[in-house]
Amino acid sequence: MYTVCRLYGFVAMDGLKAIVIGAGIGGLTTGIALRQAGYEVEIHDRVRDLRPIGSGISLWSNGVKVLNRLGLGQKLAAIGGNMNYMEYRHLSGDLLNHISLQPLVEEVGQRPYPVARRDLQNVLLETFESAGGKLTLGAKCIGILEGFSNITAKFEDGSTSTGDLLVAADGVRSLLRQYIVGEAIEPQYAGYVNWNGLVPISTDLGPADMWSIYVGEHKRASMMPVAGDRFYFFFDVPLPRGTVNDVANYKTELRKHFQGWTEPVQLLIDRLEPETVARVEIHDVGPISKMVKGRVALLGDAAHATCPDLGQGGCQAIEDGWVLANYLTSTTLSVPDALRRYESDRKVRTTEIVNKARNRAETIHGKDPEVTQKWYDQLAKESPLDVTKAIAKIISGGPLH
Repeated sequence: MYTVCRLYGFVAMDGLKAIVIGAGIGGLTTGIALRQAGYEVEIHDRVRDLRPIGSGISLWSNGVKVLNRLGLGQKLAAIGGNMNYMEYRHLSGDLLNHISLQPLVEEVGQRPYPVARRDLQNVLLETFESAGGKLTLGAKCIGILEGFSNITAKFEDGSTSTGDLLVAADGVRSLLRQYIVGEAIEPQYAGYVNWNGLVPISTDLGPADMWSIYVGEHKRASMMPVAGDRFYFFFDVPLPRGTVNDVANYKTELRKHFQGWTEPVQLLIDRLEPETVARVEIHDVGPISKMVKGRVALLGDAAHATCPDLGQGGCQAIEDGWVLANYLTSTTLSVPDALRRYESDRKVRTTEIVNKARNRAETIHGKDPEVTQKWYDQLAKESPLDVTKAIAKIISGGPLH
């Protein structure tokens, strides 16, 4: 017998159990939403220590709104950067465009929050565990056995866990994706490498409330503020897949790629600490044909990893978690029926985001040099309000308008 109550807008059905594979942003958000809905939730991750991939994330207003709805508003504001403006500059330092984000905030009703990934993960993990969720690390899921009324996850150490549904949130290189789609789908290389990390804010790098983006030669150098008086920075360089990744050589490599760029870019390279920098070959996944099979649902990067050029990867995983929990608690025909509704809803939204992010990555990083040059020219002429309206359109496609 199910107990019905209301928690943060969900109708809870106590007694159901969810198994989540993957303790990233999407998996933890889903765990929180389902715990608040009265589900028993176990999260399993193959790693033995949770180390977020990458140093920071631009959490736009659509993702923030979901986390606000889950009761995390104050905690999120405490770790979010005070980002009031964006600016694009040529590699020489010449200003191309200065954009106030206030019109965006007024249109969508919520500030964006650039955050350090570690800070966000800690908030999500603390919230999940304090809500009674169970996290198990060092648990590599190697198989799924689906019954008529339950689902069982099989782990490498021989253990198993059985529940009413399973959420595969195990990342861009998901081991469980093939179970749902019926074929192996390899991530697609986007053609560029990204270095990212954190450095202390200082005025010779840029204003403390500004997201500064330097562009040229099909490359980018960027800094945005996060809590703790830090800039989250990244460098993008188009490179062949499989180039040597040598931590000891990061500064030399970046100085070569950004030779002749303006002084703040050179200062940023000087101040980064190579051992704290992540170097990532950027890949995406999708759009894929299916996100659901029976009692199993793909979520986040396992279903729709995006190039980070729209800043929507983490936000889409967060939206997934909210929508999944909403269908599970607002439809009562069956778990498989709720998951089918989740799939129908999210495929439209995430397909659009994956395609837009891929197109933007190609524009920024010189797949067609003429297209990239036209983008540079457009940056110098574009109205700041047109920029914020384009961002607002993406944000407003989320489940909490």
